[in-house]
Amino acid sequence: MKMKRLPRLMLSALLAAPLGLQAATQEIHIGYLGFEPDHGPVLSNILPEPADAGLRGAELGINDSNTTGRFLKQHYTLHATSTDRQDEIVQAAETLYQQGVRLFVLNLNTRQLIDVEAALNDDVLLINAGSQDNTLRTSQCIPGMLHTLPSRAMLTDALAQWLASRRWQRWLVIEGNQPEDRRYADSLLRSAQRMGATIVERKAWSYDTDLRRTAQKELPPFTQTDEYDVVVVADERGDFGEYVPYNTWYPRPVVGTQGMSPVTWHRVVEAWGAAQLQSRFETLADRWMNGRDYASWAAVRSVAEAVTQTRSTDPNTLKAFILSDQFQLGAFKGRKLTFRDWSGQLRQPIPLVHPRALVSQSPQAGFLHPKTDLDTLGFDASESQCSVKGDS
Repeated sequence: MKMKRLPRLMLSALLAAPLGLQAATQEIHIGYLGFEPDHGPVLSNILPEPADAGLRGAELGINDSNTTGRFLKQHYTLHATSTDRQDEIVQAAETLYQQGVRLFVLNLNTRQLIDVEAALNDDVLLINAGSQDNTLRTSQCIPGMLHTLPSRAMLTDALAQWLASRRWQRWLVIEGNQPEDRRYADSLLRSAQRMGATIVERKAWSYDTDLRRTAQKELPPFTQTDEYDVVVVADERGDFGEYVPYNTWYPRPVVGTQGMSPVTWHRVVEAWGAAQLQSRFETLADRWMNGRDYASWAAVRSVAEAVTQTRSTDPNTLKAFILSDQFQLGAFKGRKLTFRDWSGQLRQPIPLVHPRALVSQSPQAGFLHPKTDLDTLGFDASESQCSVKGDS
């Protein structure tokens, strides 16, 4: 029996009908605010931070979310503003808010994060991808804010665990003269106390010497003190730390912000599917992915995962899900990542790297915790005054 040929007009209508029945695409708008200050002249830093650090990670997060979003009828748009002017940050946040943006990735310093939160209403989701300050996770809590960038304490605890596993327990700490260096050194002191390490001496580098010419002459006597197992450097800006390895009084390893470093992310991380993430980023940005890029990428992907699971764009609904036991983020670190429901901090392993290889990843084996060994890095619930889940 032959089937009747349908008229062309009817056939077109039948083919089009399913499209008309399909649900409309869900639009998700994410705002990105970045502060790109002039860091001023540095003494020895030959590898400056990229000017677009953070922004390109957020862009990759949008691309990755739209790749899967096509099948879920979701479309993500990034509204990005970066500035080197302190007085433009709050205005930029208010402008995005007036345009209807309620989901924000913030690559800002602590003061700016506080100002932005105070300027916006409560119907927003704010994710910190720019400040490592320990106080934001302990005493200077910003209501409702999540953090995808690790705190300094997470970095220094990761380093201290590895040093303890090697039984290198006598540390010479050298810090720079920037406020960030002192905060890093303070965090090292806390981590040393937790791991039972001894600070042989804590010395401040305050010279304005051009170490490209004088490192071999000046650093050995500067590092001459009681014998130590390891030199731990706190030089976040890179004024002098790159010249400490191989110029110490005793032939000892150098770790910290230079030498072997605990980092959020690095090009040498390639396991757990990370090589594909690295490749996508390099294609997008024509450079390596760094820690701020990763934190911004993770922030966007956290939002996308919550949207996918809840089918909502409501900020409070998304935040409640992100802080719940149902949330998990696949983030190329060998573990499913979750957020601490007291401080809003993203739990994550910390790579320990030198410039050309991954050395290890913390938490180290043997460091136990009642809930998850990831909570051995940074501030546990009993150490924090924050209650971000209560702010939901």
